[in-house]
Amino acid sequence: MLSRREWLSQTGCGFGALALAGLAAHDGRAEPGRSPNPLAAKKEHHPAKAKRVIFLFMQGGVSHVDSYDYKPALDKEDGKQLKFDDARVIANTGMRGSSQRVMKPLWKFAKRGQSGKWASDLFPEVNGVIDDLCFVHSMRTEGVAHGPATLFLHCGSTNFVRPSFGSWALYGLGSENANLPGFISIAPSAGNGGARNYGNAFLPAIYQGTPVGRAGGPASDATIRNLAPGLSTSATQEHFELLRELNAEQLKAKPGDAELEAVAASYELAWRMQKNAPDVMDIAKEAKETQKLYGIGTKETDNFGRQCLMARRLSEAGVRFVQVTYGDNSANPAWDQHSNLPKHGEHARAVDKPIAGLIADLKRRGLLEDTIVWWGGEFGRTPYAEKNGTGRDHNPGGFTVWLAGGGFKPGLSFGATDEFGSAATDNKVHMHDLHATILHQLGLNHEKLTFKYAGRDFRLTDVHGRVVKEVLG
Repeated sequence: MLSRREWLSQTGCGFGALALAGLAAHDGRAEPGRSPNPLAAKKEHHPAKAKRVIFLFMQGGVSHVDSYDYKPALDKEDGKQLKFDDARVIANTGMRGSSQRVMKPLWKFAKRGQSGKWASDLFPEVNGVIDDLCFVHSMRTEGVAHGPATLFLHCGSTNFVRPSFGSWALYGLGSENANLPGFISIAPSAGNGGARNYGNAFLPAIYQGTPVGRAGGPASDATIRNLAPGLSTSATQEHFELLRELNAEQLKAKPGDAELEAVAASYELAWRMQKNAPDVMDIAKEAKETQKLYGIGTKETDNFGRQCLMARRLSEAGVRFVQVTYGDNSANPAWDQHSNLPKHGEHARAVDKPIAGLIADLKRRGLLEDTIVWWGGEFGRTPYAEKNGTGRDHNPGGFTVWLAGGGFKPGLSFGATDEFGSAATDNKVHMHDLHATILHQLGLNHEKLTFKYAGRDFRLTDVHGRVVKEVLG
């Protein structure tokens, strides 16, 4: 008769190995001397201004010239055929200076807030908190199509498999809450990079993002449920203890194996998570006034409002990086209006109040000071009509993002595009620069945040990137 310990030892390379194989399907190795708990909080490279990030991903690309980048020339030259360097035409033919019909913004611009920021009527609720936002109008990125540009936004590469921003942040800083994932992606899209947008790539598996829900799906699906609802508490405890002993035998057989340590830690986290996450993600615990602030209970804002409130609850509970995607799983992502720009208005109504509510809620709770809210898409849109129609094409050469909290200067508008909003001209900010700047505010030096893989040191910003100090307080 085998003892329990003997049985565990002999099956450790059977049943236990099968479980490990499913989670350890990568070649990455943690650096020697790292903590046995890879998610333990780590010391920053320099004093941090922010502890966490909420990324509001507007999938498909919001038109900057219809929202926050005011260009009077578009009204003046509306309908005229002018020469522009169109990114897609250049990519396909190499031809510059193609003739395009100028199209004026569909929403009226006016000065907003005490800062006098020019903004359109597209996001009226966000205009109410506009003095809390820091705008970067001179963004540039790589990739003309959604797939490459979305990957570049998340991973700093248009095609190679690289770790996502959230994975790098978790790898560099560890988690603030041992009972929750350090990186959660709410309602991610299955297309345009899919799981790679929250993936760990060659970083240890423990740093992968945890997806909840799906783009275009109901917010009620964006949750972490009890993993074994049919079992009693004592039965699930016995299962967990058995798995823990199996892992312990595996680790004893391979001491110092950082990959096994990471996988074992993920099992521990999964156990703690199923007991804690459902409570944290239950927005019914919030006051009715708070739910109303996010637009919950109103048909057009209810879904995204729930996701934004969930993001606040997760951030408040210690999740390091939370992404909320407004998009869908279709071939043409939500904000991708090539032939029907007025549809921007429908999407704006769905997200406007929830986003303004999130900023206001974070601020009144004292969380905005050390939380970065990052809003934007993978690129902007052209200032001219696509194919002489009623929509706008992709524009990676000049667009707008905004940031709030976390030490970014509120009420600032930085950088500029040309008179039509076609290309960044003043104080250009590449996506690598934006990544470097957000990491800097988290206390991470983008040049030191590296991981050795396949014989070389990799980093989120590759061999590029600078900290844009002008936008920092």
